[in-house]
Amino acid sequence: MSLGPARAETAAPSPDNPSLLARIQGVVIRPRATFAAVVTRPRAAGMLVLLALVSFGSMAAFVATDVGKVALVDQWERTALAFGQPVDDERYAELQRLSAYGIPYAGATAVLRGPVAMLALAAVVYGVCAAGGYRATLRQVVAVVAHAGVILAFRDVVSVPVNFVRESLASPLSVVSLAGMLDEGSPVARFLALIDVFLVWWLVVLAIGLSVLYRTRVRVVAVTLFGVYFAVALLMAGTMAVLGGNG
Repeated sequence: MSLGPARAETAAPSPDNPSLLARIQGVVIRPRATFAAVVTRPRAAGMLVLLALVSFGSMAAFVATDVGKVALVDQWERTALAFGQPVDDERYAELQRLSAYGIPYAGATAVLRGPVAMLALAAVVYGVCAAGGYRATLRQVVAVVAHAGVILAFRDVVSVPVNFVRESLASPLSVVSLAGMLDEGSPVARFLALIDVFLVWWLVVLAIGLSVLYRTRVRVVAVTLFGVYFAVALLMAGTMAVLGGNG
């Protein structure tokens, strides 16, 4: 018989019931064993809150600085131009004024990219897998997705000092950043800018978690996840090419 929610949360930590800190560490160094424990005792609330706080703290620490405010304005401007929205002097001045609210923006971003996005992804995964005949509880899927998010939080922490030096909010570990030889306005560069080392790592970890949950091969899950990832990246790059032009 599985433990109920209250007993599962209050049971003493053990190899089969690792603490929150042990689960965070386990996702990085031994994901399969960690997800086996997570699936047995699915818990997500504490992890979702912690990851949102880490994401918020990392971004807030950056955008609270003058360098961060400039980087935030630059990111907004680049995003607007990429989707074909002109940024004249008046609009740029407005973006500069809005950068004073960088900390609330960091909070909203942390919530949307963290708990909201993870719960939405879990719901999609649960629905698709249920339609395909794979059985698991929604609570288990949410727990797996939430724990895989440790990798994304790790990315946020690592990016802060690098972005401060680079004076940019763009991912320092995207393929295009690592290559550094392409015209950033080209469709190829826009596509490669969406391919990030940490996102690839996150998808691998998520594939491991889902394979443990649904008792299927990691390769099958990984191929599906990467196929969706690359398809979305291509769609976004194509949209930017059409709306924003090639240069």
